[in-house]
Amino acid sequence: MATKLLLTFAICRLIVTVGLTLTPMELLQLGVDGELTVDPSDIETASLDFGRLNRAEPLAVLYPASAEDVARMVKAAYESAQGFTVSARGHGHSINGQAQAGNGVVIQMSGGDDGVLGGVTVGKAGRVRIWEKLGYVDAWGGELWIDVLRSTLEYGLAPKSWTDYLYLSVGGTLSNAGISGQAFNHGPQISNVYELDVVTGKGELLTCSAENNSELFHAVLGGLGQFGIITRARIALEPAPKSVRWIRVLYSNFTAFTQDQEYLISLQGQPASQKFDYVEGFVIVDEGLINNWRSSFFSPRNPVKISSLGANGGVLYCLEITKNYDQSTSHTVDQDVEALMQKLNFIPASVFTTDLPYVDFLDRVHKAELKLRSKGLWEVPHPWLNLFVPRSRIGDFDRGVFKGILGNKTSGPILIYPMNKNMWDGRSSVVTPEEEVFYLVALLRSALDARDETRTLEYLSNQNRQILRFCDEARIDVKQYLPHYTTQEEWMDHFGGDRWARFHRRKTEFDPRHILATGQRIFRPSLASDAVVAASW
Repeated sequence: MATKLLLTFAICRLIVTVGLTLTPMELLQLGVDGELTVDPSDIETASLDFGRLNRAEPLAVLYPASAEDVARMVKAAYESAQGFTVSARGHGHSINGQAQAGNGVVIQMSGGDDGVLGGVTVGKAGRVRIWEKLGYVDAWGGELWIDVLRSTLEYGLAPKSWTDYLYLSVGGTLSNAGISGQAFNHGPQISNVYELDVVTGKGELLTCSAENNSELFHAVLGGLGQFGIITRARIALEPAPKSVRWIRVLYSNFTAFTQDQEYLISLQGQPASQKFDYVEGFVIVDEGLINNWRSSFFSPRNPVKISSLGANGGVLYCLEITKNYDQSTSHTVDQDVEALMQKLNFIPASVFTTDLPYVDFLDRVHKAELKLRSKGLWEVPHPWLNLFVPRSRIGDFDRGVFKGILGNKTSGPILIYPMNKNMWDGRSSVVTPEEEVFYLVALLRSALDARDETRTLEYLSNQNRQILRFCDEARIDVKQYLPHYTTQEEWMDHFGGDRWARFHRRKTEFDPRHILATGQRIFRPSLASDAVVAASW
């Protein structure tokens, strides 16, 4: 009875605020099995995200028990007289409020570790189903990748492509791309999806693939939540290795560093023994990081002093690579690694290596998260900037940003690694540079309440703007990954003429009232109430 009263109150609030045409009893009769709540703690959680840069309070939060719950809520929004916005939220790791729905409804897709969604206990089989012989897994859109991994490992299998952090939802990463050091070989996560169930902006629950409803399938992958909410994804699997040889080496010369990275990703089509399985890298511009960069990775008994290595322009570059192996290949891993390493031009004294279980390598960032949480340094503003930089201009970017704008303070990791464009499907909604090789540069900084001005939110945000302005003035055609713009004109420039026309056409087809994912600020919602529009923009 208490649950029904709370639900009725939530519906009444929607009626008063946005003119919902359905009565409370009619919406109750839609058969929502989850929980629609206006509890202050739920509202507060849905108002924020990992970025801690924006706050937008929804009217209500829906914890769905099924895809049908999602479809019923979106259809109610689509058919309401004045309309209201709906955004899907996974684990809340957006940076700039992309999953927020001011004066709308947030659909909380990710449940707790106990298998509870919307107050309804859902067994693991209901959220993740492994098709061992067919080599794929069906996962609920709100499932976290760490739980997908745990489930598939029970069958000796694992997805092929990852993100560096696994506590992200399946639907969330597939709505962007999903990238890590495996992307050069397997492509982003969106290149490893066979089929999706999607709730469109009209409230239709559709199954789509490259062969069936293909326009919706390609639109949703990397579509920033604009065309539908992913409720199920069928993801490709491969045999999971048992162990990983994890290697880091240093460079003082940027050209040598990028040449080696590009050589390693050029081995994409070679047999497994003749290539690494993961290629990433990062930039070291902070003197403190130069002295401590290996503290969480290597044995403190290693006597090499990183600070004694000559750094061109005060900057060092770290190449990070891995080789997967299991019992059948453990006797050859040393010689395979050695053969590959002989072709690289790193600083000889800077080789650091460790071996660890495959799952521990994939879940490596979570350990850092736990440390930061224990120090109260996790729930702070994160003014992150992620850029795709064309290969031909990465040297100019190094000189202007790494050796220029950043100075000798970073306030967080700076990742840099190349990817092969031929592993990305041009039919998806993701925007990448036109060149066949492009780099991810990810400035993953945290703003802290410290006496050091260079670690404040204002300083880091201004520095991000300075980096973007430098790229614009130098005519480096970067594309933002996890993009954030505040005007449609900026979005049109981001996509470019033909791609914007396709993106706009898809929006008109699949979300004609522009009610989905308005936190992205791409399309103004078609709502009758100016108050609702103002709250969303």
